[in-house]
Amino acid sequence: MPDFDPSRRQLLKASTAAVGGVAVASQLAAPAAAAPAAQPAPSTTPTTMSIRLKVNGIEHQLQVDPRTTLLDALRDRLQLTGSKKGCDQGQCGACTVLIDGRRTTSCLTLAVMQEGHEITTIEGLGTPTNLHPLQRAFIKHDGYQCGFCTPGQICSAVGMLEEIRAGAPSHVTADLNAPVQASEMEFRERMSGNICRCGAYSNIQEAIAEVAGIANAAPGGKR
Repeated sequence: MPDFDPSRRQLLKASTAAVGGVAVASQLAAPAAAAPAAQPAPSTTPTTMSIRLKVNGIEHQLQVDPRTTLLDALRDRLQLTGSKKGCDQGQCGACTVLIDGRRTTSCLTLAVMQEGHEITTIEGLGTPTNLHPLQRAFIKHDGYQCGFCTPGQICSAVGMLEEIRAGAPSHVTADLNAPVQASEMEFRERMSGNICRCGAYSNIQEAIAEVAGIANAAPGGKR
């Protein structure tokens, strides 16, 4: 049997055919490799969840977007529009409500976080025929002008007076080892998160001081 001795021409032909076959195969495979994986179509149905909120002693079953703030749930879903949307950033205090007795800016907390808690809005503090003491004091001392901030001011004042009764200190409390005393300075510091754009601060202070029992504490008895 003769030795295998391909000629140069045959070798070139074989090499050219092999290279051409690889190139064609690569071109055929390229579109398949470049094709992106199929992505699922985005859902157009909003995600909601069922929650139960206890507001002013009444339980409400709501279906809400989990991103819904407590303020929007109160105003838009429960029609409790006393709590006002001012800055929507927790800076003005107009949306203040009480949660388990503690004052909270409702624009900064989600409705879904408040299941199992007692929520009290300005509508739950009193009625036209049975006003809360602070509501009566605000009327007596004209602690409002446009009234936009008033619900938040009153709810915040209710929570603030409870903080003092519980002995919680503030930045202006002089002696941390002694019982906290209600004072004009304490009121001003603790209510500083509630803005009144009409500037009725002195009247608001008078209303709070009367309910706290120190209405005549300032020199001359007038604030």
